[in-house]
Amino acid sequence: MRLFAASSLLFATTCFFAQTSTTAKPIEIKVVVVNMFEVGADTGDAPGEYQYWVEREHLDTVLPFPQGYHDLRMNHDGVLGVLTGVGTARAAATIMALGQDPRFDLSHAYFVVAGIAGIDPAMGSIGSAVWSDYIVDGDLAHEIDAREIPKDWKTGYVPLGKSTPYEQPRTARFGDDGNVYHLNPSLVDWAFQLTKDIKLEDTPAMAERRQQFEGAAAKRPPFVLRGANLSASTFWHGKLMNQWAHDWVSYQTDGKGTYAVCGMEDTGTLQSLTWLARAGKVDINRVLVLRTASNYDQQRPGKTAAESLAETKIRQYSAYMPSLDAAYRVGHVVVDNLVTNWNKTRDSIPSHE
Repeated sequence: MRLFAASSLLFATTCFFAQTSTTAKPIEIKVVVVNMFEVGADTGDAPGEYQYWVEREHLDTVLPFPQGYHDLRMNHDGVLGVLTGVGTARAAATIMALGQDPRFDLSHAYFVVAGIAGIDPAMGSIGSAVWSDYIVDGDLAHEIDAREIPKDWKTGYVPLGKSTPYEQPRTARFGDDGNVYHLNPSLVDWAFQLTKDIKLEDTPAMAERRQQFEGAAAKRPPFVLRGANLSASTFWHGKLMNQWAHDWVSYQTDGKGTYAVCGMEDTGTLQSLTWLARAGKVDINRVLVLRTASNYDQQRPGKTAAESLAETKIRQYSAYMPSLDAAYRVGHVVVDNLVTNWNKTRDSIPSHE
């Protein structure tokens, strides 16, 4: 009898919570801030990409998120923080899980991806902030070891479905799905114009490292720019790989994109957001990707690629802390503008006029 009563109570309680979770009105989210890694705790210790956003944007409400990489955090203004984990697989899975979460209404939400990256010294300097116009996948490919490639090949990397590097026509037999994401040009331009004059943190150590590179862009103090983002889960490095990145981005975008920075997770995030948009869960035209330069993507003169890679470790990057600060310093201006003007930005995507 007691067992029956207990079972009945458990059933009734389960039904109550199930009914509550399905009938509660979803929380309307204004902006989702997407970061990829954190070093330790969310607050109070050595920071990763998440910590400055948590502390400075007051993301004080913790929401359990067992189906994703890390618990979510939210503030009272409708800004939601999500930590995806490193790599395209974790990012794709976490963002898809977020998009399917019934607690949230993301139909009008803007997504601001904010993380660190390696930068091409021909495009910019360490500590700089890059608004991405194209996100290009650097993983979907065939590959032959460099020691076995034909002498007339520039690389052993071959587009998926092709037989030689950069074979034309570009469109692969598998289609272009997942190879290239072109972000909303009007929104990217608006974000750039809003933030292009922001003064970014500089240090004597950064200034010294800049002078070790050639070219005017590499020697400039940190600044805000636009450029294409090559997303690949392999952390590549070196001048020859940089040349591959330029060629690969140019090929995949039909010459419309110019490689500037390399990240790791952004194609995974964009893939999930694309499919969530197809399901009516999000608006793919409301996505921004901001990558800030913690290091150069290649060796400086006088060093080998291997020697440079040995120096390129997390928290040891030439501009690690300033790049984390730049991601928030630039990104929060956009986030705060969207939230402050929600009466307009909810239904109308801003653009630079």
